[in-house]
Parts: sequence; C-alpha cells; structure tokens
Amino acid sequence: MANLRDIRRRIKSVKNTAQITKAMQMVAASKMRKAQQAAINGRDYAQLINRVIVSVRDAVDPSAHPLLEHRAGSKQLVLLFSTDKGLCGALNTNLFREALAFDPANTVFVSVGRKGSQFLGRTGRTMLADFPLHDRPNFLQTKQVSRFCIEAFLTHKVDRVTVLFPRFVNTLSQIPTSIPLIPLTSLNEIGLKNEYGEKDTFDGGIQFEPAAGAVLDSLLPAYIHFCVYQTLLGSRASEQSARMVAMKSATDNAKNLVKDLTLEYNKARQASITNEILEISTAQLALG
Repeated sequence: MANLRDIRRRIKSVKNTAQITKAMQMVAASKMRKAQQAAINGRDYAQLINRVIVSVRDAVDPSAHPLLEHRAGSKQLVLLFSTDKGLCGALNTNLFREALAFDPANTVFVSVGRKGSQFLGRTGRTMLADFPLHDRPNFLQTKQVSRFCIEAFLTHKVDRVTVLFPRFVNTLSQIPTSIPLIPLTSLNEIGLKNEYGEKDTFDGGIQFEPAAGAVLDSLLPAYIHFCVYQTLLGSRASEQSARMVAMKSATDNAKNLVKDLTLEYNKARQASITNEILEISTAQLALG
C-alpha cells in the first residue's frame, strides 16, 4: 500500500497542475474568440478582391503578367505557418506530417513560427527565411513575408509558391491544408462562394480605369499580401482553439486523477486505521 504522505504530495502536485492548465485554458479561450473574429472579419474582403481580380483577369491576357506565369520547373517554395509555443495538441504534429510529404530535393521552405523553424532544422530541410510570429499580427508585418515569396518567384529562385497552414474549421477541428499561392491559378475557386455555396461573380460589362492591365498590376500583389495575412489570422485562430481544447482536456484529466488519488488515499488511510485497531485488539488479548 502506498505511503499516505506520498499520496498527499501527489494530490497536491496534480491540483497545482490543474490550476495552471485551467488558467491557460481561460487565456486561450479569450485569445481564441479574438483570433476567430479577426479571421472571420477578413472573409468578406477576401471574396470581394477575388471577384475583382477575376473580372480584371478576364479582360486582359493572363500570360502578360509574371505572377500568372506557369513554369515547367519543379522547384517550389512552401510557406509554412506553425506556432511559437507548444501545448496545442496535435496541431503542429499534423502540420509537420504534411510538410514531410513535399519532395526535399525540389522544395525550399519559408517558416513563420518558432516550432516550424525547429522542425525544419531537425529534419534537415532547406529554409530560405525564418520570420517571427507576432502575438497580434498586422498587415504590414505579414507583408514582409508575402513580399519575400513574390520576390523569390519573380527572380526565378522557385517556380511556384504553396502555403501550408492549419485551416480553421471550428473550435474542435483544424485541418492541415496546402494551397497554391503563386502563380495565381485558382482565383475562381478561392473565396468566391457566397453563403449559399454558389459562385459569386460580378456582372459583365465592367469598365476599368486606368486600363485593366494597370489595375491587375496593382491588384495581384495586394491580393497575395492579403492572402498571406488572412492565412496567418486563420492559423492563429487554429492555434488558440487547439490550445484551449488541449488545456481543457488536461484540466479534466487532472481532476479525474485527483479523484482516483483521493480514493486511493482514503483506502490506504482506512487500511492503516484497521491495522491500528487490530494491533490494539491483539495487544489487549495478549494482556488479558
């Protein structure tokens, strides 16, 4: 039978752990609500700029713009969004499993988040750049990341750019997702569905001023910048959601463990009392 003092020490330790995980759960829940709202707020703008770009693209020759150029080469850059901290369940593990599926001979990485940088270093993958992950990211900070990716493509260091990130579905579900970013090939598929699941497009006969080509020159980089920003917001929402769920699970497990340890303590204490009664009774019989 376990020592009563050891059991009391374990109960105290588990209770302290439960208090920490509960506090982390509450903090993550607060950040999760803000991150989710930030990600949702940008969806309308993403749909709007998508529709504008599709309309402009249909009015010009797509091959005339370098960001729409399709190349025969196989060299690709993967923009990996991970987290700075752990304690967020299997979020990073699932994400890194998808990263390992890319051919290391033809793939280079740009990492956003400390965990991703550490993973790429451990696995020996080629990393062109490592950007810090801010707790409250803004558009100007993420623009540095997207500008680096655009420059790598335009200077022919890579033939295409793909974004790998944990896509936020809901609080309990975050799916590792890879989306082609450059060249822009899926404009008609990303963000163009309305709330009824139907394609949402502009009416024909739109006139652009200045010329459609000049509008496209300004819109395409802006679109890429915003895509990276919106992806980061979604990744942050996924991170905080996964951490909140993980900490809630840890808190529940700690409470269950305290119950089991308390039961074990009570059994051990009862056994100790019973032994003491038996010893007293035996001593009385011996003296009688």
